[in-house]
Amino acid sequence: MTLQQLAYFVAVADVRSFTRAAESLGVAQPTLSRQLKALEGELGASLVDRGGRDGPVLTPAGEAVLPFARRMLADMSSARGAVAEIVGLRSGRVRIGATPSLCIGVLADVLRVFHEQHPDIRLELVENGSQPLVRDLVRGEIDVALVIVPAAGIDPALHSTPLLRERLSVASPSSSRAPSTRGSMTVRELARRPLVVPRQGYDLREVTLRAYAEAGVTPKFAVEGGEMDSVLRLVEAGTGVAVVPDLVFAGRPRLRRTVLTPPMYRTVGLARRADLAPSHAVRAFRDTLLGFLADLSAAGGFPGDVQVLRRPDAT
Repeated sequence: MTLQQLAYFVAVADVRSFTRAAESLGVAQPTLSRQLKALEGELGASLVDRGGRDGPVLTPAGEAVLPFARRMLADMSSARGAVAEIVGLRSGRVRIGATPSLCIGVLADVLRVFHEQHPDIRLELVENGSQPLVRDLVRGEIDVALVIVPAAGIDPALHSTPLLRERLSVASPSSSRAPSTRGSMTVRELARRPLVVPRQGYDLREVTLRAYAEAGVTPKFAVEGGEMDSVLRLVEAGTGVAVVPDLVFAGRPRLRRTVLTPPMYRTVGLARRADLAPSHAVRAFRDTLLGFLADLSAAGGFPGDVQVLRRPDAT
């Protein structure tokens, strides 16, 4: 039994004519008759009485089969429509992970643009440090993530696309005196000030503490722990200073940026499972993200020292 045979049967039942049914389906009448015979042979009963004076008439078996045939054809139409919606980006889902600093600095605007372009695609956001996000990707709990790509590379189970190279700078409250009159400071100079650091699991915390260790100094902690937004609010309140990526300075006039010397940089990448082909919705999100970053870079909209590494037309 095939869906095509069922479609032929339903057409005959609707118009009560083999000729008109064949014409409506764009097939030759002998083909339609042959396929209907094959369907009857499969079911073991005649579905159409061909000897009626007014044209074909459904047999009791045909009457019993007709509602099932209509339902099966309708289900197949719904299935095709669902696939077409996903392929055509009229529905679907993207589970996105990102570090808190990237959520603050760029992702909120990207998600707004993506939602405007594809309003029927469901967006799910997971905010966490890079290491937990990498684990979520490997386990298949999210589809794609904006993470920090270490110099040694990312997990071999993942494919990553470098997006941004951003500088790490010192954030201090703009209401207080600048931590350095030169506009720059060393880690040794930074060590003289109370420090606010995020909770464990943030690569930013590890990078900061490693820089202190390499400079041979010990941090003077004001507050340890918390999410990125909490760290920034603590700095704005004058609790201490923090080492943060340049992206977070956008739209925060209560923060002052002082660069570190020698400079410290980090690379942001878009990561996904290497063994899974990205869905159409994930590809659309990637294109929206790359386009937004390129436009922002061309307009000079990045705060501090941020460089876009991948263009929208890059493979």
